Amino acid sequence: MLADIEIAQAASMRPIADVAADVALRREDLVPRGEHIAKVRLDAVDRAQRSRRGRLVLVTGTTPTRLGEGKTLTCVGLGQAFWRLGVKGVVAIREPSLGPVFGTKGGAAGGGYSQVLPMEDINLHFTGDIHAVSAANNLIAAVLDAHIFHGNELDIDPTRVQLPRCVDMNDRQLRNIVTGLGGKRHGVPREDGFIITAATEVMAILCLAEGIRDLKARIGRMLVAFDRREAPVSAEDLYVHGAATILLKDALMPNLVQTTEGTPALVHGGPFANIAHGHSSVLADRLGLGIGDVVVTEGGFGADLGSEKFVDLVCRQSGLCPDAAVLVVSARALKREGGARRRELETENVAALEKGFANLDAHLRILRTLGLRAVVAVNRFPADTDREIDVIVDHCADEGMKAAPHTMHAEGGRGGVELARLVLGAANEGPCDMRPAYRDQDPFTEKVAKVATEIYGAGDVKYDAAALEDLERLRNAGLDHLPVCIAKTQLSLSDDETLRGAPKGWTLEVRGVRASAGAGFLVVLAGDIMRMPGLGKEPAALHMDIDEHGRIKGLF
Repeated sequence: MLADIEIAQAASMRPIADVAADVALRREDLVPRGEHIAKVRLDAVDRAQRSRRGRLVLVTGTTPTRLGEGKTLTCVGLGQAFWRLGVKGVVAIREPSLGPVFGTKGGAAGGGYSQVLPMEDINLHFTGDIHAVSAANNLIAAVLDAHIFHGNELDIDPTRVQLPRCVDMNDRQLRNIVTGLGGKRHGVPREDGFIITAATEVMAILCLAEGIRDLKARIGRMLVAFDRREAPVSAEDLYVHGAATILLKDALMPNLVQTTEGTPALVHGGPFANIAHGHSSVLADRLGLGIGDVVVTEGGFGADLGSEKFVDLVCRQSGLCPDAAVLVVSARALKREGGARRRELETENVAALEKGFANLDAHLRILRTLGLRAVVAVNRFPADTDREIDVIVDHCADEGMKAAPHTMHAEGGRGGVELARLVLGAANEGPCDMRPAYRDQDPFTEKVAKVATEIYGAGDVKYDAAALEDLERLRNAGLDHLPVCIAKTQLSLSDDETLRGAPKGWTLEVRGVRASAGAGFLVVLAGDIMRMPGLGKEPAALHMDIDEHGRIKGLF
């Protein structure tokens, strides 16, 4: 069986102008980045938005294993399957971060015969959007420290700087650092730290912005520090929001590529769902809805994270509303949730599988709570047995849910036609009766409590002293009314990755609250979640190489 990268390297790609023409995008709508990649101009996005005709399908999942369960693969494969049914499917997924690419998961552009191409470029730098986000974030940070160094007219408290620097890599050494060492001419010493670019507010802003004017206004609203009287200081106060927007003007344009079957795909933005809001971009979805019949968009990780944040953050701000949802599940993920050990996940174990149904049912409950009409996609792995797949489908039927297994890794769109028919039928019923987890006017603590208890299944919420101090400062700044983006582990419905299934009665431990005023939400740090991941003992990077001809190996 060919590796993902071998399939991608053997694929015959179409000129991107031809892919664009399939969905009525003209050559003048494109800013080509080579023969197979193009940016789509914002005026084309505006035109598409005015002619919206498509259905919006949100793809989410159950609690995954560390390796992922094929959610992106399912997005891509569904897009291909729709074309086989005579329906113009447009895929909208996030850009891979170099952190996971070189960390645990390797490449993040789908898999097998359901990938986005050119796979190597997409996984490695792509059009430079993520680097632009890093540059914009770090420009603001540099201007802030320069302001403090050159007299500090705004009287910024160096111990209350809120904006961390960032890098697109898993590097735990940079979580907590001291900057400005070396004497007076080298800066003002202070504690600082880095987070991964995907977790930055600038990334969230890029993905939620509706255009350049909105982008600039949002960056201007970013809370970057407090002064010595604990009054908020924004990026606009530093007069740096215009320059940061310049760095992001090209990154704001969605990226058009193609799938392994030559169908259109939009790969744009890259916030993680465990530490950010987990959706590609509003502009990509709006573009897709104007040029396609169905847009398959991605919500990161499980329904507890990606779906809740899509409804409570993305839809609340943009007005978008899904017409259907797809819940991706795998036998190995359910077996893990049922107590099976990692080395046992490729062995038939119906008992563990059935025990893991508690997790599947919890995610179905979350989708119902949010008012999302769902279809279950069972991603079939090579080690799965017919018995295991049948047990999952039968259980979904018992729960009143339509479900279909797919083999889109091995067969591309052809392996997902049955699933695509079910999804299309659900989407054609019209917009979902979407129900956010909380109201705009709910107090901050009530918003957090509603997500914790009604979405995650927690019994209570506890705030440590640092979190309460953060909240009081944000309340005094008039920011405590914003929606909440809870950052927690993706490996459990709880904030403790060791708790499997559907744990009840546990307490959500809040240890910090950070303002993303430009993005329009407050980030709630729960459990031991880190905004800067670290590499494992044997990261994926150790198994990658390149030969003298420039041919890459090991990028799976």
